[in-house]
Amino acid sequence: MFEELISTLKTRFEENMHRHPDIEWDDVQKRLEANYDRLRSLKAMEETGGEPDVIGADSEGRYIFCDCSPESLMGRRSTCYDQKGQDEREKKGIFPQGNAVEMALAMGIELLDEEQYRALQELGPFDQKTSSWVRTPEQLRKLGGAIFGDYRYGRTFFYHNSAGSFYASRGFRGLLRV
Repeated sequence: MFEELISTLKTRFEENMHRHPDIEWDDVQKRLEANYDRLRSLKAMEETGGEPDVIGADSEGRYIFCDCSPESLMGRRSTCYDQKGQDEREKKGIFPQGNAVEMALAMGIELLDEEQYRALQELGPFDQKTSSWVRTPEQLRKLGGAIFGDYRYGRTFFYHNSAGSFYASRGFRGLLRV
């Protein structure tokens, strides 16, 4: 059922060894084949344009897949940050494509936080023409704001916006541990 996806992931893995120089594909594939739910999440990442690839391993030995498409994902743009932000827009008769937090949850992935987004940019650059929502600290969210990042002028920038804002050039990137 996931043979085509695994083949796509393997090809991407082999073409981008700089993202994971000390990891062997056979080890990744064994882990994927033993985690059906993770394959479903990777399929959702791929179908929305994420181009997921391994970017390392965490302290528990899990492989980290991240959306590595050059720009924010077409299948996840025009989204508010979260449901509260989306509800505020819809009360005004403005209808975004959804919201990043709920879409990530439904896909079984995590939104990148600022540190993870900055680390991804070390492998990039990504989002040179677009931007991506990142996980926003609760204290900022309580004030109505949310954070997004992009890469311009050779560096990573983070900005703020209301959580209800959405743009055709802003989406979100996800991370999955396998």
